[in-house]
Amino acid sequence: MSFRGEESGGEDGGRTASASDLRKPFLHTGSWYKMSSAGGGGGMGSRLGSSAYSLRDSSVSAVLCTLIVALGPIQFGFTCGFSSPTQDAIISDLGLTLSEFSLFGSLSNVGAMVGAIASGQIAEYIGRKGSLMIAAIPNIIGWLAISFAKDSSFLFMGRLLEGFGVGVISYVVPVYIAEIAPQTMRGALGSVNQLSVTIGILLAYLLGMFVPWRILSVLGILPCSILIPGLFFIPESPRWLAKMGKMEDFESSLQVLRGFETDIAVEVNEIKRSVQSSRRRTTIRFADIKQKRYSVPLMIGIGLLVLQQLSGVNGILFYAASIFKAAGLTNSNLATFGLGVVQVVATGVTTWLTDKAGRRLLLIISTTGMTITLVVVSVSFFVKILPVNIKSLAGSVATLANWLTAWLITMTASLMLSWSNGGTFAIYAAVCAGTLVFVCLWVPETKGRTLEEIAFSFR
Repeated sequence: MSFRGEESGGEDGGRTASASDLRKPFLHTGSWYKMSSAGGGGGMGSRLGSSAYSLRDSSVSAVLCTLIVALGPIQFGFTCGFSSPTQDAIISDLGLTLSEFSLFGSLSNVGAMVGAIASGQIAEYIGRKGSLMIAAIPNIIGWLAISFAKDSSFLFMGRLLEGFGVGVISYVVPVYIAEIAPQTMRGALGSVNQLSVTIGILLAYLLGMFVPWRILSVLGILPCSILIPGLFFIPESPRWLAKMGKMEDFESSLQVLRGFETDIAVEVNEIKRSVQSSRRRTTIRFADIKQKRYSVPLMIGIGLLVLQQLSGVNGILFYAASIFKAAGLTNSNLATFGLGVVQVVATGVTTWLTDKAGRRLLLIISTTGMTITLVVVSVSFFVKILPVNIKSLAGSVATLANWLTAWLITMTASLMLSWSNGGTFAIYAAVCAGTLVFVCLWVPETKGRTLEEIAFSFR
């Protein structure tokens, strides 16, 4: 099946076939519509037709679409990394206590909880692209509120707004990427989401070394400011379009994503069968989650997200500069930047390995490494090697659990570190060890399997 047509001469002056009459997608459906262009002259129609030919030949690939929506996770990462290099300056300028700054850092997770609750329904009713548009607006407003804050009230309000946007982004972007990615590239493209988060964190760490915190908050506007116009140039998720009954738009979107020379008949039929099967089912209620087909994947999703947060990752990322300072490093911001670089490199390597080694094996290796290193850090603080100075329902539920745990960690991290650096990292290490056991016992491998195959395996 292909939309690549050939020109046909006729009595009406030689109109081109449908493939040459494509135009850019609208925000609502994201499909590449056919439009008639009269044959003659250098009018608007012929210019659009000529442009469509070059556009058609290059096509909009899943990779390009992924890179555009990856601006959302970059915004997410920038939000996570913002509090680390700015802690001392914000506390000094606005006269905050350590507890008030901890509250500021954790409020993004409170906002994200609200965003997580709404994200599933928003993504279902207005689509993946429309959801990202909605998420971008409060992010921009939030950064402006922080930039102009004169007291804690604007600071807290801005952080909450950022969090709401991040909560929606954290659900919608992985879903969109999974739904547009070819089966053979789903792991690699899915990893771009986390890679982008680490890039956002790195940018916050890097820029925070050179610019004041108010300027840094203004720079936080950029990812979403670029994302908004970018959304007009990518197709909507084919699976969402099929679910909404927009079958012509669905096939057009899928053809654009796979290339106009690609036969998409098999994939079209697979998605149609999946959609038809889902339509025969009644609306899922919380009581239905007890069924194995829903409870097992939901438990795995929630388990991985919660255990990831309980490992202390957000506490470390949000307050990295303070942790390094407590460890006696003279240039804690530079060490924090090094942490950001390591994250980007490690995530980049994971992106390359995901579809080769499989997700389960990488989870086992990474949680083993995290457990060992956190134990080492904990012991080093205790013995003073270093000086111590101080899909929609299920998706929303899992994302909510993630942000609830993230709030708990970021709210308590600074207070726990002031209690005991070694004790804090010992607790995080114990959680990582538990995560390793959880992955070995419960998490299945998904390498080389379609989304429909993965869903069927839980029945």
